[in-house]
Amino acid sequence: MTIHTSRRTLLAGAAAFALAGPARGAVKVAPPQSAGFNPAGVAALNREMHALVDQQKLAGVVTLLARKGKVVNFDAYGALDVATKAPARNDSIFRIASMTKPITGVAMMQLYEQGRWRLDDPVARHIPEFAGLKVKAADGTLVAQAQPMTMAQLMSHTAGFGVSAVYEKENLAETDLQGMIDKLAKLPLVSQPGTDWAYGPVVNIQGYLVEKLSGKSLDRYFQDHIFTPLRMVDTQFWVEPAKAARVSKVHTYDAAGRIVPTQAAVQTTKPRFLSGSGGLYSTAEDYYRFCQALLNGGTLEGARILKPETVRLMRQDVLRPGVKVDLYGPNQEGLGFGMDFAVHKRPAESGLPHGLDSYWWGGAFGTWFWIDPTHDIVFVGMIQNVRGSVPGGGTPDVRGISPKAVYAALSDRRA
Repeated sequence: MTIHTSRRTLLAGAAAFALAGPARGAVKVAPPQSAGFNPAGVAALNREMHALVDQQKLAGVVTLLARKGKVVNFDAYGALDVATKAPARNDSIFRIASMTKPITGVAMMQLYEQGRWRLDDPVARHIPEFAGLKVKAADGTLVAQAQPMTMAQLMSHTAGFGVSAVYEKENLAETDLQGMIDKLAKLPLVSQPGTDWAYGPVVNIQGYLVEKLSGKSLDRYFQDHIFTPLRMVDTQFWVEPAKAARVSKVHTYDAAGRIVPTQAAVQTTKPRFLSGSGGLYSTAEDYYRFCQALLNGGTLEGARILKPETVRLMRQDVLRPGVKVDLYGPNQEGLGFGMDFAVHKRPAESGLPHGLDSYWWGGAFGTWFWIDPTHDIVFVGMIQNVRGSVPGGGTPDVRGISPKAVYAALSDRRA
């Protein structure tokens, strides 16, 4: 196995890598120019990521860039643990937190294809406990829903539930997914369904629905219908003890602003609460395989997980006019939201370099990805910081730095 230490990086055109897992062969890294990238631009991307490690702003970083189905850069730099200096490698495992959400979304859309639910179904048709949920009005009174929340709203964070902070005292993850439903059924909605985008418990609710509609536990469903078909050999809600040394530490900053490890534990047994919202561990390569399957229209290496028309549906904006994505406070202009993905709909408003209809999300510890169907690009990045996705939280803006570098390196924009 090729190991990339803090001073060794793989640039496009290098030899293939041996990857973890007997079910997969080596990832071959193609020359950047074979997929329309300038090699110097790809090298500049890596230099920018490496500089963040050298400046002690990140412990380590793993990035993967692919276009037209070719991996043109797979780079690991820095450490999994700044205390032990254990090197970051291409097969390092990360807590992907909310990058779990698109996987749950795919599971839901598989069940959608089977006719188990429809976009305009009232959620209460599938979760009777939610029948008759009231809405807490601005004056504190409880009023009826103007229209019943729909499954499309549940898939797009507009079902009327509040942001996660609203439920902190409720400890929704105290027992299991049914326990979460029972608690939510006793609480009022925060807004009228469809009128506000609020980043709260809806994807955990989707996880509950996957279990209910399929008759399988969420971990088993993911394994049977997504991970095994796509050969995602290192992705699950827990890490096999034999793989635990490959898991990155979660890092934070000391009083002097230097990167230091925390004592966050690695989950090595199946948890009771299977969080479809944020519970998975994965690797850059596993998550790339998931993204590439979606970019391919739902298929990878002969395995189909969704139909092409279903993938297109997932990246259609379903928000009502005037409803904005506002994850960290200010509205994120130019974005829509589909089925568990943010979608780039209005480039002139967003100022982002991504192609039209690009779709993405990220994780709380700083992991990030995007899929660009306009330019046929997949990018996956892995870091591991406390509040790693929060603007102003101390973590460098890797989600802004990386797309600027990637699209600056794109010399041939023909898809």
